Amino acid sequence: DHLNKLFDNQPANIPIYDFSTHTRQNKIKKIQPHPVILLEGIMVLTNATLRNMMDIKIFVETDPDIRFIRRLERDLLERNRTLEHVIKQYKSTVKPMHEQFVEITKKYADIILPEGANNEVALNLIRAKIKTQIKKAVLTN
Repeated sequence: DHLNKLFDNQPANIPIYDFSTHTRQNKIKKIQPHPVILLEGIMVLTNATLRNMMDIKIFVETDPDIRFIRRLERDLLERNRTLEHVIKQYKSTVKPMHEQFVEITKKYADIILPEGANNEVALNLIRAKIKTQIKKAVLTN
């Protein structure tokens, strides 16, 4: 519903999730429509409806050790988790679920970015696509 509003050139009220309490906050963030809408998240390519709304689909591939270190730092510093909890959750849930649900979505990507922003050719393709979308939106409005 939120994305449909943005695609229909209407603002959308996006709920804010609090990862430290695992709940939605009572606050919302009002997002204005734009010619380019960026969706991000590890599960964003799992949903066929979302994929069909996308002009370009990008999978950012990151080394598993780097993913774990980033998660560990984030969960300890920002989400008030213990080291033991993060390690247990990673081994029991995060890693197996990544392999089962996230890794397989690479097949839906138009571009796979190995090691993220270090691939200048892929980044130039992405920039060109975004510029084209902006020009198209300006011409139609």
